[in-house]
Amino acid sequence: MQVASRFQAVLLVNLARSVMRVPRADLVGTWPRASAILGRQALEIALDRFWANTAPGVEEASRHAQMICLPEYSDTELATRVRYAWHGLSDACHHHAYDLPPIESELNGWLNDVAALIDEVMGRV
Repeated sequence: MQVASRFQAVLLVNLARSVMRVPRADLVGTWPRASAILGRQALEIALDRFWANTAPGVEEASRHAQMICLPEYSDTELATRVRYAWHGLSDACHHHAYDLPPIESELNGWLNDVAALIDEVMGRV
């Protein structure tokens, strides 16, 4: 992962955590989705760099297809965690009137998995 890409991904993860931990009046009721969007953006930056370094061209496929391929190119446990995080973050990004937003512990778990992927990608450069 290039330094700028790593910096951006880490910054987004840190911003996502900050949105969760620092209560702001203007984010009441929306902070879970705001945090999820930032986390998913970080994950997508890391995935793009991962595929560019590991299997060029796969980054052009849909994210769903990338998730299917991930265990073949990465540690199976990490791939499973990243896939779970991607699905959770993606669901949390979309507002559904019948659905509750994720709680802080769910978001923290997903963000930890995103951070692990960022670390994995850095090891491949």
